[in-house]
Amino acid sequence: MPGLLVALAGIAGALGVALSAVGAHRAGAENLITAAQFLLFHAPAFLALAALSHGRVLPRWAIGIGALLLAAGLGGFAGDLASRVFLDRRLFPMAAPIGGSLMIIGWLWVGIAGVVSMLRGAGAPDGR
Repeated sequence: MPGLLVALAGIAGALGVALSAVGAHRAGAENLITAAQFLLFHAPAFLALAALSHGRVLPRWAIGIGALLLAAGLGGFAGDLASRVFLDRRLFPMAAPIGGSLMIIGWLWVGIAGVVSMLRGAGAPDGR
């Protein structure tokens, strides 16, 4: 799982930089700038989740579910915004709000998993 999370970080970072560059040179590309920001915000988050998967802070299954929610949400949200600019249509109906909701749920999942881990004590989390 850490390798996949690092790969997701690299992809999100590269796409974020690319969309930032295109957005800076294309008129009316505010959606690309927003998509790029979300990609760039989440790239280090995937790296942090990869690092957490090596530690004993959270169980790997909890990290995996959180990362899946974040990645799916990011793809839907940023993909929809980019599709509006490049294809002049939505990715699919409600893609951006669904993607945004998945990212919110993913962050809440990670936060709740951290609280549960904290309440259980400093020992190794269940599910390793």
